Amino acid sequence: MSLKIVVLAKQVPDTHNVGKDAMTAEGTINRSALPAIFNPEDLNALEQALRLKDAFPGSTVTILTMGPGRAADVIREGLYRGADNGYLLTDRAFAGADTLATSYALATAIRKIGDYDIIIGGRQAIDGDTAQVGPQVAQKLGLSQVTYAEEILKVENKNITIKRHIDGGVETVVAPLPILITINSSAAPCRPRNARLVMKYKRALGVQEKSALGDQLPYAELYDQRPYLNLAEWSVADVDGDLQQCGLNGSPTKVKAVRNIVFQAKESKTLNGSESDVESLIVELLDNKIIG
Repeated sequence: MSLKIVVLAKQVPDTHNVGKDAMTAEGTINRSALPAIFNPEDLNALEQALRLKDAFPGSTVTILTMGPGRAADVIREGLYRGADNGYLLTDRAFAGADTLATSYALATAIRKIGDYDIIIGGRQAIDGDTAQVGPQVAQKLGLSQVTYAEEILKVENKNITIKRHIDGGVETVVAPLPILITINSSAAPCRPRNARLVMKYKRALGVQEKSALGDQLPYAELYDQRPYLNLAEWSVADVDGDLQQCGLNGSPTKVKAVRNIVFQAKESKTLNGSESDVESLIVELLDNKIIG
């Protein structure tokens, strides 16, 4: 048995370095002002996909991501670690998407891909922490879903067995294919880049990246000789998307502000647990508007 696996991955701003320019006037993240990284839990998801590929010869792993041209980095990272191909959803009409519009775009792209057994992604992205996109994609595609997964234990007879984290412990569930799974950060970390694959794909570029280089594109002849170096990009039209459900048009959620908050202790106080101490602490917290 071989499996067709789609990994949902996102290039996210490094939220450890949020500054005053992190937000645009429209209430969206100013991604150009922050360094970009592969969303951590999506790397956990990629590792589970690659383990399935190792276990079932002939299986393929496809990376699906949405973002500007530079988000092709996510596809390259996936290829370096063992993925087979990838698609970048990129169009100005996708910009500013909340979870509803993002899940709509991803679902339309998955329908275009067509042949899949397992869709797998991280539990949530560090630039939103909503954990909504995966379940919303499953709902739009009419798929079974398992969330908060920590390990895929086995796949047989068109069923998949998954260990997932729940409050107070773990549980093992069996579900039918096709399915969408979201993976926790407590799952196995992703394997490192493979040197041979880095050499193979290091010149892989998307359409926008090649266009930006223009006449300065090195080894231009390679892109005709080695088709796998051409990273596929899809627009709204390419996936037959509805413009009213994409980007800001399809996003009912509006962000008011993005801030970097660092907690620092200015002073300490020792309480002995008496009623008077507890009462005075509550009064102080209320006065400082920390609670209430």
